[in-house]
Amino acid sequence: MSSSSADHSWDAYVREIGVNLQRARHDSGLSQERVAQRAGIAANTYRQYEKGESKPGSPANMSLRNTMALSQALGISLSSLLPSWAPDLTQGA
Repeated sequence: MSSSSADHSWDAYVREIGVNLQRARHDSGLSQERVAQRAGIAANTYRQYEKGESKPGSPANMSLRNTMALSQALGISLSSLLPSWAPDLTQGA
């Protein structure tokens, strides 16, 4: 998804993080379970992150600690996990 995309919602943002996680995991040749183990999180939690969900139908809200741990477990920079655009979280605040 690019910054020109019309959908700049939180849902779209975390889905793109999930795609980035999956791509990095595939590039590293690691299983979901191994990435989760390295990051110190449950394998089910990691699988949900790859889907961009915290539970079915609900967008993920990864902690900064988990996001950093996953980037380290995958051997990539934190910025490479995050989309190049940011949703406006002040809407409706």
